[in-house]
Amino acid sequence: MSSTQKNQRTPHRAVARLDRVPLPVEAARVGATGWQITRTGARVAAALGTRGSLQQKIVKQIPQTFADLGPTYVKFGQIIASSPGAFGEPLSREFRGLLDRVPPADTDAVHKLFREDLGDEPQNLFKSFDEKPFASASIAQVHYATLHSGEEVVVKIQRPGIRRRVAADLQILKRGARLVEFAKLGQRLSAQDVVADFADNLAEELDFRLEAQSMDAWVSHMHASPLGRNIRVPQVYWDLTSERVLTMERVTGVRIDDVAAIRKKGFDGTELVKALLFSLFEGGLRHGLFHGDLHAGNLYVDDDGKIVFFDFGIMGRIDPRTRWLLRELVYALLVKKDHAAAGKIVVLMGAVGTVRPEAEAARDLEKFATPLTLKSLGDLSYAEIGKQLSALADAYDVKLPRELVLIGKQFLYVERYMKLLAPNWQMMSDPSLTGYFANFMVEVSREHGTGTEQLDS
Repeated sequence: MSSTQKNQRTPHRAVARLDRVPLPVEAARVGATGWQITRTGARVAAALGTRGSLQQKIVKQIPQTFADLGPTYVKFGQIIASSPGAFGEPLSREFRGLLDRVPPADTDAVHKLFREDLGDEPQNLFKSFDEKPFASASIAQVHYATLHSGEEVVVKIQRPGIRRRVAADLQILKRGARLVEFAKLGQRLSAQDVVADFADNLAEELDFRLEAQSMDAWVSHMHASPLGRNIRVPQVYWDLTSERVLTMERVTGVRIDDVAAIRKKGFDGTELVKALLFSLFEGGLRHGLFHGDLHAGNLYVDDDGKIVFFDFGIMGRIDPRTRWLLRELVYALLVKKDHAAAGKIVVLMGAVGTVRPEAEAARDLEKFATPLTLKSLGDLSYAEIGKQLSALADAYDVKLPRELVLIGKQFLYVERYMKLLAPNWQMMSDPSLTGYFANFMVEVSREHGTGTEQLDS
């Protein structure tokens, strides 16, 4: 590859934003949404005479409704598909099929996009360009191509015309979130913050220059540590990248959830899981930048046993103060097992509405956290963990900060891969992981003059 291809960068970080759509456009989208919901009800009604419960019939129809509603709702479907621990295996299984059923965009519209963004037709920009995409998702579709210099690449192309529809959907969702927060569960989950973050992420996802910049920045953070040796990101070709086109190195491998293929190749599932966790903790807690869309389609294992991260359109960012508090919380729970200190940190985060005596709060946290350190991943009941968390949230009137909701979503993704690849691994008592946290906290305290002892000041 040429030095231009390799080193060209956009001079400034672009600002991602979606223009507000006029009220008539939003109203039309509300009508379309209502129509699709009505169609779903009709399909369920038509199936009432067949075998199965009403709940099963509804679950069968919801993914099709999301597909009909378009990219914004398909993105929600990706979350459901990759998080059986939160949404249940039956619903997640139905949504996994949805991810492969998004039809490709019109070829003429794609060629027009190339001319507008890169100034020429794809057959001139590349030595070869496969007009038929090998993958078609909610926001973009991906094509195989070959550069004139001979390198094989993949070209990610934004679906033409989606910005206006996404903007209308997000306005509707924001209005809905305000209504949801009248309920206690909506308040606890910070529904408006979640939707606001979803909107910010989608705005960023619609500018591929930001994605390319995130790829370069994130992988440089990971490779700065020896623990990042099993992490890989495709090389970006900057002279063939724009707001709506992203050209990058073609990398082959198997999906992170293809357990049979991973074991056949002889790769260590526990090491893969550790690399995933490292990416979240190192990126989120040290650098404030973590991959924000870890569904299985974005994670492959290459022929060298490295995890290849794709699709950096959604990145989680954590401000310095919240990073410090999260580091202290992890250190208190996993390294020191100091539940009283952990309780103080949660209060400092502003997540607790009802403050109880320190000893009582410490006992409650210890009762919740201790079983997690004693059981293997395969023995844990995530339904029971969810019930316990809900009970704690009720008792302390918890409202989660946006950053915790974001990183928590990624752990829901990773939880599935843990149970698939390393069901017998005792994460909370693994010496390499706890040693990493201990060394990390020593380094952080030395660099910034912070520590859990400051919580008493």
